[in-house]
Amino acid sequence: MMTKKLILVFAALILVMATAAVAADVAFTGAAKCKMCHNKAKSGEQYAKWSESPHAGAFATLASDAAKAVATEKGLGDPQQAAECLKCHVTAYGVDAALLGKKYSVEEGVGCESCHGAGDDYDSNKIMKAITAGTTDGTTVGLTAIDEATCTGCHNDESPTFKGFDFAEYSAKIAHPIPEEHKATYK
Repeated sequence: MMTKKLILVFAALILVMATAAVAADVAFTGAAKCKMCHNKAKSGEQYAKWSESPHAGAFATLASDAAKAVATEKGLGDPQQAAECLKCHVTAYGVDAALLGKKYSVEEGVGCESCHGAGDDYDSNKIMKAITAGTTDGTTVGLTAIDEATCTGCHNDESPTFKGFDFAEYSAKIAHPIPEEHKATYK
């Protein structure tokens, strides 16, 4: 009898651990999914700001003659195929393909989820409203807390074109908050 209980407890423990492991594998939804809500004036038009930024063109940049010259000099071959380049020029590079949502595309370059984390657990309107209202901590649903380390994971001297990085200066250039006058809309 005790053996059966022990086996059941052990099986339950394995099931809980397996479920937790699966939950850690959150899918990347792609910037097009973010656009649905984050392209409106009341939300701050974050998608438009991103789409006009160098981040949105990061993958395309790797097809430029300048990028090809740098890759050749470093012995990397095609920069749009080189892991050394893609790790910072593509959202979710190296992630299991099963975790790439229907709207995900490498062509979006450094998309929303490169900085904010894989979005499948926080991309619903209900959850985003709760985060904005302060009733849900975004980090509990996978929304990454952005800090200097988020940026310097790529903007560092490993990049062959690195010319220094001032977090305060560059984060101000890409800031895309929800306007204060519209935060009440989300409550």
